[in-house]
Amino acid sequence: MTAFGVEKSVSLCDEDYEKIRRYTQKDFDRDELFVFNVNLCSNDIDRDYEKFSLSALNEMKSLFEGKTGIFDHSMKSSDQIARIFDTRVEKQEGCKTADGEDLYFLKAKAYMVKSDDNAGIIRDIEAGIKKEVSVSCSMKSRVCSVCGKDSRTSGCGHIAGKVYGSKQCYYTLSDAGDAYEWSFVAVPAQRNAGVTKSFRIKGDEALENIIKAIKSADGDLTITKSQSREIADYITCLEEDSQIAGQYRDELVKEVTRLFCKALPKVETKLFSSLVGVMTAKELISFRDSLQKSEDSVPPKPQLAGKATKNQIKNSQFRI
Repeated sequence: MTAFGVEKSVSLCDEDYEKIRRYTQKDFDRDELFVFNVNLCSNDIDRDYEKFSLSALNEMKSLFEGKTGIFDHSMKSSDQIARIFDTRVEKQEGCKTADGEDLYFLKAKAYMVKSDDNAGIIRDIEAGIKKEVSVSCSMKSRVCSVCGKDSRTSGCGHIAGKVYGSKQCYYTLSDAGDAYEWSFVAVPAQRNAGVTKSFRIKGDEALENIIKAIKSADGDLTITKSQSREIADYITCLEEDSQIAGQYRDELVKEVTRLFCKALPKVETKLFSSLVGVMTAKELISFRDSLQKSEDSVPPKPQLAGKATKNQIKNSQFRI
């Protein structure tokens, strides 16, 4: 099987040169440009027990045109080293995927400018040292091989890689949303390949599936690097929410204590503070609402209301 990553440098034909000119700000001489082939990804099952559908490869074909190549998915502009100028989906004759489909590759041609800064990189590519690559993209659909459910919309409790009956669980990624970049990486996710996927996930859908997998696991559980980031981000959000919740509870304690003191003014405040301090937020809200209703049911007494006299004449309202 052809491995994913850089295949080899290629000669620059007229058609390729014209495609490259769409992305450059000036016309370079042909001998100033270094061009090489890249195998980006395939429809085979990878180490994360995920695979792209053939339709997804065809959708990404146009999305990856013009995308920049970097190192280790770094977002620094200084780490940009190459750019894709042409893509194609190609069938690998005589080869099948792990689930029995015909094997297809998403391939690309990329270029970089020959310079003193890039000389070492070009040498490493030609020597086969810089070879494995990774793609960063977003996919809208993730369908389970066991139950056929889309985990992005309906949820799925199956664990990737685990066998259920005679079926192994893996997820087919379809409906490409966008392609962001491709990177040179050290450790590929796909066997006999060089792809580590980095998916931009919208919302908490993926996290819900990770949590379900953790809860349903009956033994050791391995998570991917992207999943560990999701969990770390989730913990950070929980910590922030916890701080806000703590501040809200402190305000509830003060409010309920005030209402108790107002309802029972002869009881010491310390007693109420001790009582309220051990209540849960749910109990505090219940007491607050009840005490506020009691407070609202008592009509306010005017501060300037006069005292009734003992010798008040009856039926005085009828006197003219």
